[in-house]
Amino acid sequence: MFPHTEVTTAGGSSAEGAVAVRHAPFGAATQEADEAPRVHGPVTIPAGGERGFDHLRALEAESIHIIREVVAEFERPVMLYSIGKDSSVLLRLAQKAFHPGPIPFPLLHIDTSYKFREMIAFRDWYAREVDARLIVHTNQEALDEGAQPFAIGTQRCCSLLKTKALLDGIAAGSFDAAFGGARRDEERSRAKERVFSLRDAKGHWDPKRQRPELWHLLNSRIGPGEHVRVFPLSNWTELDVWHYIHVEQIPVVPLYFAREREVIVRGNSLIMAEQPFVPLLPGERPQRVMCRMRSLGCSPCTGAVRSQADTIPKIIEELVAARHSERQLRVIDHDQDGSMEMKKREGYF
Repeated sequence: MFPHTEVTTAGGSSAEGAVAVRHAPFGAATQEADEAPRVHGPVTIPAGGERGFDHLRALEAESIHIIREVVAEFERPVMLYSIGKDSSVLLRLAQKAFHPGPIPFPLLHIDTSYKFREMIAFRDWYAREVDARLIVHTNQEALDEGAQPFAIGTQRCCSLLKTKALLDGIAAGSFDAAFGGARRDEERSRAKERVFSLRDAKGHWDPKRQRPELWHLLNSRIGPGEHVRVFPLSNWTELDVWHYIHVEQIPVVPLYFAREREVIVRGNSLIMAEQPFVPLLPGERPQRVMCRMRSLGCSPCTGAVRSQADTIPKIIEELVAARHSERQLRVIDHDQDGSMEMKKREGYF
């Protein structure tokens, strides 16, 4: 009934176009690429000395406990894999939680078909690298009918290609718990989330029905048709994520690192026109700009930021001085007031 493509990801060579990283389970990684610079410098303890390092290990322990609790309490968990930095951290935490055994649940990627090409190449390579089972789900019917943000608007497009596809993917797999990499510091509606976020039989989120989590006690009881979204990174910040990536030497999509790219400059946004339907407004033309992606999503709806940060230490230094959310250039967050909360109520991640 649903276009539910399962990709077997055990073994195999690096995906074409992906940055090749020889990756030890929890050790150092070596990056080689023709165009991308070396992204991992010497491993250093984050700012704050031993206290900063202890802070990361406390966050890690809390997240691993949550992941293990889900596997113990639910019958069919799945990890929602968005390919971004938070997903890469979640994968490393899942590896640590069950090492030396395999990750005991599949990865589910909701593919709109409009993700950056580098994201898809990285997705296929990294899933193989960590020996995870990858499920890719797409709302092919909507795509066949021409769904794209410039034709039907970002709200409708996101509803069809992300929210409906996600709910259909969860239903097709009969999953009762879905890990996600959302953090409370990202956006105001996500700040309301519990670690175990209850979704009703239609996949909808009602913030007034969420359960208290006093003393870190997590309630895993669900009714028929209900499921839980689980957010092990709830208490992490963007800086925590990058510090952890640096300390753990976790591979991430090269789009996060600054280099000269061809973009359309539109106000404060730098749009990479990977899709042929992205229009040029009067006076616009592609330009070469030193930039990077701070948040990853669909290429027509996600802007880059001007940056010289081509290594993780430089990204951390840049973020210390940042005064805006990483999601400031995600169009779907701003297509109307309260946009993210409305999408979440309908079943969005």
